[in-house]
Amino acid sequence: MNVTIITGGSDGIGAEMARQLAVRHKSAIALVLAARNAGKLEAVAAQCRAQGSEVLCIPMDVSDETQCRDLVARSVERFGRIDTLVNNAGMSAQALFEDVQDLRWYEDLMRVNLWGSVWCTHAALPHVKAARGRIVAVSSLSGLLGVPGRTAYAATKFAMTGFFEALRAELRQAGVSVTIAYPGVVTTHLRHRGYNARGEPAGFSGLKEDDAMSVEECARLIVDGMERRERDIVMTAKGKIGRFLKLLAPGVVDRMALAALKQEARPH
Repeated sequence: MNVTIITGGSDGIGAEMARQLAVRHKSAIALVLAARNAGKLEAVAAQCRAQGSEVLCIPMDVSDETQCRDLVARSVERFGRIDTLVNNAGMSAQALFEDVQDLRWYEDLMRVNLWGSVWCTHAALPHVKAARGRIVAVSSLSGLLGVPGRTAYAATKFAMTGFFEALRAELRQAGVSVTIAYPGVVTTHLRHRGYNARGEPAGFSGLKEDDAMSVEECARLIVDGMERRERDIVMTAKGKIGRFLKLLAPGVVDRMALAALKQEARPH
């Protein structure tokens, strides 16, 4: 039985990945779903159990190292192994740097988006190596291209990219794959719950969402990519183009990034 941990598994991309994995693999997969909201976790778990998958729900907060290590310990205690770790839990933020008065929430964001992934990965690594398994990091296009108004978020996602790229090289001989996913704008509520300049829930998205990718499509691309042990999953044409233009014509990329913002979210 394949044992897969998904952080941020109560909603959005993580929940949809769990549902799709359960549909694909039925009783051949055991899922460990972790997030802060116990009720939402159980709702997703029920959908996965209906497909025949075994599910363990662990309410926890990835911004706490002890809880990250406990997540792994409880998973191993229950199932005896870990084949795949999906570092999906994350927080968004939308604020112009000049409007931020107190930078403490920048640290909070880093604890969730970077350190939560680092702590979970560090705890799970011996078990994933033993299984010659897979590590997945759900980053963002903001982890490849800096977007105005996303200084805090981009910093955390660029940090994730650097960490997991280096880890991939370290684990190459161990038979462990490291897949980094770079979603663009996806139809989740992540940005609406993210921080504003005051470190409070924004309640809106500063990005244009006319051509947002569905959460189902995003999850499918990640599941497909991790099962093929792909290195990187860049999900949009603009993201793929921007990645190369960044080297050849960086000014064009800056204009593309500004164009992705709603008018009211642009620099004054």
